[in-house]
Amino acid sequence: MLLEVKNLYKSYVLGQKKISILQGVDLSVTEGEFISIMGPSGSGKSTLLHILGELDTPDQGAYTFNKKNMLSLSDTERSWVRAHWIGFVFQTFDLLPELDVVENISLPFLYNKINPKQRDEQVKEAIDKVGLTHRKKHRPSELSGGEMQRVAIARALAVNPKLILADEPTGNLDSKSSQHILNLFQELHLAGTTIIMVTHDGNVAAVSERILHMTDGCLQ
Repeated sequence: MLLEVKNLYKSYVLGQKKISILQGVDLSVTEGEFISIMGPSGSGKSTLLHILGELDTPDQGAYTFNKKNMLSLSDTERSWVRAHWIGFVFQTFDLLPELDVVENISLPFLYNKINPKQRDEQVKEAIDKVGLTHRKKHRPSELSGGEMQRVAIARALAVNPKLILADEPTGNLDSKSSQHILNLFQELHLAGTTIIMVTHDGNVAAVSERILHMTDGCLQ
């Protein structure tokens, strides 16, 4: 088992009101799985993804990833896990406009210290995987939406993560670009990459091998 969460609860306080987001979530993921989590806006999908990616912490529950108790880690240890084990792909791409493709993909290595030669080899390999070798010196303003999302995926892949977390990765793309991205995720899955994808679109979720539904903070 690569990842397991048990009885996760998470709430936020807005003003004097407490809003429950996750209400006893259980999830187990084996290495190499491709899972989609579906649900309406506000159901808790993104909050769960942020907890799995060590961007947020639950109020209660247990989370084990790669045989480590993730909720017992220090801030420094959590940063190390994010830099070495987890790749993130967001709906908004989150590319730096002043950097070209190679420089954007190299960003995770600011926190993942390896020798420059190995870094360059991993960045090149990631660019090749997403088919952007011919665009590697272009900046985001010179790329289409689909190309920018491929850069974001390459950035996630560059550190050879154990897990890719994708939050609505096709949400800002047209249908043709979306299909290219989904084809790429399928190729990565077939190559053994573990992927957890959040989406509200059933057609997008259909490319994964297991679909879970989240309603009112609970996984169905």
